[in-house]
Amino acid sequence: MSKPSLSLPRIVLHDLWQHKWILLLALLVLSNAVAVVYTSHVSRKLTTEWDQLLQERDRLDIEWRNLLLEEQSQTEHSRITRIASKDLNMSRPLPSEEIVVKVP
Repeated sequence: MSKPSLSLPRIVLHDLWQHKWILLLALLVLSNAVAVVYTSHVSRKLTTEWDQLLQERDRLDIEWRNLLLEEQSQTEHSRITRIASKDLNMSRPLPSEEIVVKVP
């Protein structure tokens, strides 16, 4: 007697159907692994962005401090100009009164 020949795909599908819980668990494990990889990628990307933002904050803080120093220095110059014009009766020369000295 000869056995009825079953095709290999049909045998595989029948075997998978008998072990559907194992197949479902394997798919869940695989999807969990993909989720872990994706979450790690996003976490690293956000950490990199956080570091860049911290560097930008530090750069802006340094720029702010420099601007404060410049403002103080400009305020000091305007104070000197005010004292020179008010107390010493000094004024800026007109362009026609300026003399340019050239050094050879």
